Order: sequence, then C-alpha cells, then structure tokens
Amino acid sequence: MIPLSDGIPARRFPVVNVALIAANFLVWIFYELPDLNGSVAHSSFYPCALDGSCHAPLAWGVSWFTAMFMHGSWDHILGNMLFLAIFGKNVEDAFGHLRYLALYFAGGLAAALTQGLITLVAGTAADAHVPMLGASGAIAAVLGAYYVLYPRSRVLTLVFVFPIRIPAWVFLGAWFLFQLVEANFGLIDPGAGGTAFFAHVGGFLFGVLAARLLSIQPNPSLREVPT
Repeated sequence: MIPLSDGIPARRFPVVNVALIAANFLVWIFYELPDLNGSVAHSSFYPCALDGSCHAPLAWGVSWFTAMFMHGSWDHILGNMLFLAIFGKNVEDAFGHLRYLALYFAGGLAAALTQGLITLVAGTAADAHVPMLGASGAIAAVLGAYYVLYPRSRVLTLVFVFPIRIPAWVFLGAWFLFQLVEANFGLIDPGAGGTAFFAHVGGFLFGVLAARLLSIQPNPSLREVPT
C-alpha cells in the first residue's frame, strides 16, 4: 500500500518537516551519491558498537544520529520521505515545531536502540556488524503519534493500481502489524530481509507513548474527519 494523501491540511507551514525532508535529500545527493559504499560504511549505526564488540567508525552515541539521514537507494529515500511528507505535517501541527523535532530525534534513538539491543540479544555476531541506516525508525515514531492523534482521517492509498481511502487507524494498524510479522514475533532473525523491522516497532511504540503521555491534542476541527 502506497499512501498518497491524508486529506488534512496543516494549520501552519510545517517548517521542521520540510527541513527534515530537505536535509535527508541533501545528505543523499551531496554526501552519499559520490561514494555510496564508503559513506554508508562510515556513518551508519552498528549494533556491535553498543557493547564494544567492534570498533565502529563512529561512536554509537553519534552514529544513531547520522544514520537517520542515511539511505541505501533511491527507493529507500523516496519511500521514507513520502511517508514523512504525508504524515509528518499534521503531527508537527499538533506537537508544535520544537516538540515535533524532539519527537523525531528521540524516536530515532528509541528505534536504533530497540533494533540494536534485539540484535545483540537474539542475533549473531555477524548480525551485530551489519550497518543500520535510514530515517524509517524516526518516521515510525511520527506514524505512532499520528495513529493516536488522527485515527479517523482517511488516507488516500494506492492498492495495486487502485486509489482508495482507508481510515488511518486501519492503514497504520496494518503497517504496524506487518512490521511485527516481519520481525517474526519471537525475536528470531532480527535483521530478516535486510530491514530493521524492530526499529520500526520500537519507533512506532515510542510515538504512541509520547503522544499519550504528553497529552498532545490534534487540531479540534480535525477530530472528526468526514468519510
């Protein structure tokens, strides 16, 4: 399923969301593309750095941050930025600029630590040496917050070749369930398929908890979205 729009206009310009998208593209075009393999090896997050079982190029306290702006392909960055553009603007609208930025970065950290610790506990030594990269963990936190704030919005979604509107709670619930399924529920093969699915799970749950614990409220006029 590919989201196309949530149909909810933001009350104010999402300056932080736009800046994050721009930063990701700038890193991709000017830092990664000239030397993709070298930049990925240097600036990604390595789970083995958490317990000191390897000498990563960057300390994990730095690489969890740099890895959030790294991507492995055009498909990777375009997919991530599409989700961020659609769902991020209204989460920023509800959180405010600074709290949204804090949510994004804290969600990215929670996602990296979740995947990293799961890999160290349930994975092999080789798994722990595989670099982790991408904005999807932080974006998962945004999706979790959106799930709490705008569950009744109607997400225009491309299913195969058919555009249909799906309630956000169904779309995001199905997305989260897919992450759990791919993570194999039982902590088996945490890096299955080359995707850090536990990072998505950890990020999403962090976003849900943040929105609830901070008692963030959506735009009152958007609590009920017509079907």
